[in-house]
Amino acid sequence: LTSDITILQNAICNGLRPIVRGPTMLLMGLAMSILMSPKLAVVFLTAIPILGCSLYLILKKLGPLYASMQKALDHVNAIIQENLIAIRTVKSYVRGDGECRKFGAVNERFRRASERSFHYAVLILPCFQAVMYATIVCILWFGGNMIAVGSLQVGKLTGFLSYVLQILNSLMMIANVFLMLSRSMTSTERIFEVLDEKPAIADGPGRAPVERGSVDFDHVYFKYRPDAREYVLSDICLHIEEGSTVGIIGGTGSAKSSLVQLIPRLYDVSSGTLRVSGRDVREYSLARLRDAVGVVLQKNILFSGTIRENLLWGNEKATREDLDWACRIACADEFLSRFPQGYDTDLGQGGVNVSGGQKQRLCIARALLKRPKILILDDSTSAVDAATEARIRDSLKRELGGMTKIMVTQRLNSIRDADQIVVLENGRINETGTHGQLLAHNPIYRDIYELQEKGAAV
Repeated sequence: LTSDITILQNAICNGLRPIVRGPTMLLMGLAMSILMSPKLAVVFLTAIPILGCSLYLILKKLGPLYASMQKALDHVNAIIQENLIAIRTVKSYVRGDGECRKFGAVNERFRRASERSFHYAVLILPCFQAVMYATIVCILWFGGNMIAVGSLQVGKLTGFLSYVLQILNSLMMIANVFLMLSRSMTSTERIFEVLDEKPAIADGPGRAPVERGSVDFDHVYFKYRPDAREYVLSDICLHIEEGSTVGIIGGTGSAKSSLVQLIPRLYDVSSGTLRVSGRDVREYSLARLRDAVGVVLQKNILFSGTIRENLLWGNEKATREDLDWACRIACADEFLSRFPQGYDTDLGQGGVNVSGGQKQRLCIARALLKRPKILILDDSTSAVDAATEARIRDSLKRELGGMTKIMVTQRLNSIRDADQIVVLENGRINETGTHGQLLAHNPIYRDIYELQEKGAAV
């Protein structure tokens, strides 16, 4: 997309003046040449359709070629971006040579696509020059004969030739503009494909705020694509009381994250009803709903800038006391006190200047600053040690008693004291209950418990 924008920008900046100057020179030159010698003008006017047909055929061929060239450039950029992001992984697996070969193959495809495009693009100049010089030769031939019989003066022929050259130069200018526009039109189409993309999730009609933190799944089904054969979540029926703590556990691929991401409408349910505070989530405006739901996802994202700037994403009007409160609950104050610049410490691009556990705690603090009705922690303490995680849980329970807390985790210790634990299996609720109830009656939960206890003992 960046290269498309650059191409369009260059076309606008470099093409505006020629697209006005070229037609003006063409029309003025035609008028003057016809006034000077209508007979010789017929020779020149015969060449214009030939030039127009040549330009049309070349540009018609160039359109698809430019589109394929831009797609090849996309692949080159994707490989570069992917390798720069995953440079440590590439080095740790000693895959530098393999990735270089992969880049070389993609770059070779881009080179071939560029050569095919420019092969036709460079034909415009010789075609126009051939027609231009042939026109001048014909004008000199017919003009010389007219001078010989006395129907034309030498000065008029010289003046006529100067206007012809001006006309042909203007045609070359227009041709170059069309060549530039043909490539920019391909880029424009690609840009508008992005701009015209309709959001998959439509904003709700309601403007009322979310008043309570209760959540109800009523026979909810979900799949990522309408044409998918199988549902990711099937027949989910679940009631979450306001202010309660709910743990969600299950094996890898049991759709735990998919379940909680339906609440703030990061995805929409395929069928069934999902209610927050007793109302269908599709009746809320997206801004109102998402403002009432704080989400800390598995992949913790921090932005370039300072710690303060990242925390203020949760609440732009947050005071220093608010920042201290959120960081204390998330146990981020433990490492912030060791930074000389405190909240003004620069995180670098993507938060590279802090560890994984520190990044998770900052993301939790950022979500808390929203003071949401519902707080979703999607495996968001996986990089935090057990002692720190216990302190975070205690702080959440002590200071956020009225907030609904939904915790997705693989650690049973994280949800042992939850008011309700949901066991997911293959996108369905296997059973719900407290820790004691599930340990006594649910074999899946019991197996997870025994495996983790054995691991802790070892």
